[in-house]
Amino acid sequence: MLLPIVAFLAVTISPSQPAVGDLVTVTFPAPVVLDHSEAYEVVSQKGNTVVVRTFEPKPFVLEGSFGRVTIPVRSVLKRGDDLKMAPLVPPRALPYPSTPWIAIASAAAFAALAWLFAWWRSRQKVVAPAIVLAPDEQYRQTIELLVGRTAKPLRWAALADATRAYLAATRPRLGTELTTTELLRRLDADEAVVREILQQGDLEKFSLRGPEPRDFDDVARRALGLIPEAREEQAA
Repeated sequence: MLLPIVAFLAVTISPSQPAVGDLVTVTFPAPVVLDHSEAYEVVSQKGNTVVVRTFEPKPFVLEGSFGRVTIPVRSVLKRGDDLKMAPLVPPRALPYPSTPWIAIASAAAFAALAWLFAWWRSRQKVVAPAIVLAPDEQYRQTIELLVGRTAKPLRWAALADATRAYLAATRPRLGTELTTTELLRRLDADEAVVREILQQGDLEKFSLRGPEPRDFDDVARRALGLIPEAREEQAA
């Protein structure tokens, strides 16, 4: 009897107070052979280490070549538990997701902004496209606006600028980048009216004395002769 008692004293159990279903590791001082038992389940055995478990809340006994080892097992139930099932608790209602509402609100806001923009555009005044006149017609209309307007200031300067623009549009060699002196050098001999208009325009813009006394309307009508069609009408 001495050997089994000594062997029992050298056995270690982990955990020392196992609960139902816990894996219990039992270590012996030497390899052992366990007897089969319905009271526990042998999970694994390697050398002198055995892992067992039970699902009954009461002590069970290991038996084998080493003798007997009693392992206490505690219940996981509370004291006085009548083993009745707890009443079912209805599931807690989850809050409705906010993502759909955010998407709907964003779409509505976008639609409202699009409608407001369309309404605002419909209220804007439609700007009529600018009518681009041919150089001949543009020059003719400018002269007609200036003739007879004695109260209109800087008429010579306005006629000079219009004449420069007309010459640049119809004769590339007489561009608006030329000074008055450079432009007059390139004129034909029979275009004295251009010389008179440009000189009078420069005097009106840059001279303190102003332009020389001239019959503006007469000079302006003669300037119409720069237009080929008008020149033909005048000749006829």
